[in-house]
Amino acid sequence: MVDHNTFQKREDRLLRRVGQRAVHGLDALFGRHSLVGDEPIFDNDAFPWAKALESHWRVIRQELDAVLDYRDALPNFQDIADDVRSITRDDKWKTYFFYGMGQKAERNCARCPETTRLVEQVPGMTTAFFSILAPGKHIPAHRGPYKGVLRYHLGLKVPEPREQCRIRVGDEVRHWEEGVSLIFDDTYDHEVWNDTGGERAILFLDVLRPLPPRYDLFNKSIIRVFGRTSIVQEGQRKQALWDARLDAAMRNGQPVRPEQPVAP
Repeated sequence: MVDHNTFQKREDRLLRRVGQRAVHGLDALFGRHSLVGDEPIFDNDAFPWAKALESHWRVIRQELDAVLDYRDALPNFQDIADDVRSITRDDKWKTYFFYGMGQKAERNCARCPETTRLVEQVPGMTTAFFSILAPGKHIPAHRGPYKGVLRYHLGLKVPEPREQCRIRVGDEVRHWEEGVSLIFDDTYDHEVWNDTGGERAILFLDVLRPLPPRYDLFNKSIIRVFGRTSIVQEGQRKQALWDARLDAAMRNGQPVRPEQPVAP
């Protein structure tokens, strides 16, 4: 006999597969009507808000550094989002979420008020977090699920040699630089390497793709639906558990070691 939870998980997986096919079916539509074109990597000048983030990158870096004092209490990406387990399963990709699909991580935002203020000023921001890669981390080739958003990276902590800390989007390869923006379409096949001996950290955003008004309204409606799905709600629940772990580490004034479990 199949219990209710097992049935629900199977139903969620089926709905997710159907949903993924449906949103990928919109790729051509959004690409055709995109007001910034349909390229793997974009010119930063097309996004005036990027300059504001760049001009405040040192303030954001200061708040990141305070978070990194407790890196062992930070979740791996797959600890928050089950769907990334196909590309990462180790402890070399840490995250610190401010927003996920429009849902605010209140306690994380309170700890980093300036970063929160800055990302909240970005038009169409749906997701925001610090993305932290350990030395030697490789994220294999993959593609994002939805062309209605564009991906933004702001280099905050980039180890040397910088050329060995890089991303490939389509056929283009770039490396991060501190205080410099990188904006790309993650529905193009992309891959990441940190082939250095240092830690790489960026501010990672998803923002709504600029579209004509009626397509923009349609896009925003889809994002609202995404925000209500079980996978996003489960991610919020998991984030709350990790919030408590980070709070404990900060109260004690010392990092929580990896072997200390998080409540299920």
